[in-house]
Amino acid sequence: MTRTDDEPPEWARERARELMAADDADGNDPDGDRPDPNEDGADRIPDVPVEVVDEAERLTRLAREATDSAAAAGYRDRRDALVADHGYTPRLREEDDTLVLYPEEWMASGTVQLDRIEDTDRAVEVSLSGPGDPDRYREVAAYNDAVVDAVAERADAVHAETAESLAAFMSNHYVRAIDDATPEMRAEFREEFFPRNGWPTDEQRAALEESLETIERVAADLDEPAP
Repeated sequence: MTRTDDEPPEWARERARELMAADDADGNDPDGDRPDPNEDGADRIPDVPVEVVDEAERLTRLAREATDSAAAAGYRDRRDALVADHGYTPRLREEDDTLVLYPEEWMASGTVQLDRIEDTDRAVEVSLSGPGDPDRYREVAAYNDAVVDAVAERADAVHAETAESLAAFMSNHYVRAIDDATPEMRAEFREEFFPRNGWPTDEQRAALEESLETIERVAADLDEPAP
C-alpha cells in the first residue's frame, strides 16, 4: 500500500459535510440501511476494532519518537499493514496533529474522493498532541541504556556489545525493559534481530547465551521503570 500524509484541505472536508447535509434535507438518510449497533451481529461504526486504533496510535507515536530512520519507517509500515488488514488507510493531519484512519474505498491515488464518502462516522480521528507512549518510550529506553552501562562496568566488553543490541531491540520493537523480555521475545532476538541487525562479531555469537545470562543478572540489580 502506498502511504501518503497529504490531507484534504479544509474546503474539501467542508464540502463533504455540505453534501451529507443536503442528502439529509432531501430525506436520503445515509444511516437508514445501517444496522442498529445494539442488535446482535451488527457492524460497529467505525468498523475498525478499538484495539487496532490503539495500536495504530502507539506505532505512530513510536515512529515519531524514534531517532533511527529505519526504525521509524518500520513502525509506520507495521501501522499501515495493521489498519490495511481492516480496510483502512492511515493519514496524518498536521494542522491539528491528528492521526486519521479512512476507509480504503474512500481513497484513490492517495487522495480522499468526496463522492465516495457515504458516512463520515466511519472515519477515525486520534489526537496525537496529548501525552502517551513517547513518554513511556523515553523511560524504558533510559532504563535499558542504564543496563548497558552497568554491563559495561561489571562484565566483559563482548557482553556489553550484545547488551546494546538487546536494548535497541527491546526499546524500539516492544517498548519494554530488557528484563521483561518474554521467552518468545528472547527467541526473536536470538534468531532474527541479533544476527541480522546486531552485526555481531564471531566472539559475540559464541558468547551469546553467556551474554544474555550476564545481562539478566546485571539488570536484576537495577530498578525498572514504572509501568
